Amino acid sequence: MDRTGKRQKRPRRCSQAKIYIGVVSSLFSILLGIVLGLGAFTFGYGKGASYLSNDPQTCVNCHVMQESYDTWEKSSHHDVAVCNDCHLSHDPIGKWVTKADNGFFHSLAFTFNDYPDPLRIKPRNRRVTQHACLHCHADFVHNMLPIGEHDETMSCVHCHSDVGHALHARVYPTLEPNSR
Repeated sequence: MDRTGKRQKRPRRCSQAKIYIGVVSSLFSILLGIVLGLGAFTFGYGKGASYLSNDPQTCVNCHVMQESYDTWEKSSHHDVAVCNDCHLSHDPIGKWVTKADNGFFHSLAFTFNDYPDPLRIKPRNRRVTQHACLHCHADFVHNMLPIGEHDETMSCVHCHSDVGHALHARVYPTLEPNSR
């Protein structure tokens, strides 16, 4: 107020800046709401909470994993190991890093229906599986492992490919031998 008791007008710049900030904040809030809403919907629709468990049924949330689940049920490890025992790291941080990495790429493939056919394990996950074999079977294989620092170890699944997943031909006898 000035000396006469009248209100003074604020400069237009100040009110334009507030309008601009308000519009940008509103647009950001709307965009954030859409992203969070879609994320929550996708998490719920994809049964995302089940991925926090050790239940092998989780793997068949995605229909392309049904064959892998069926072959696991017929395998020698069915009664002693679940998917996470062989396909995730046994240290807590590595477990969640692998779970997040695989979860992201699995959900991406699921969302865009972009699966390789046939499914193939990535090199990083092959190393995780090798470490899982050694985690449980180190006492049996320690004499077969290389001694030198740079000696290479043959992958356990090179010879024991049907331990975790029975040969697909046993479960799906109509498959051609080369389609595995």
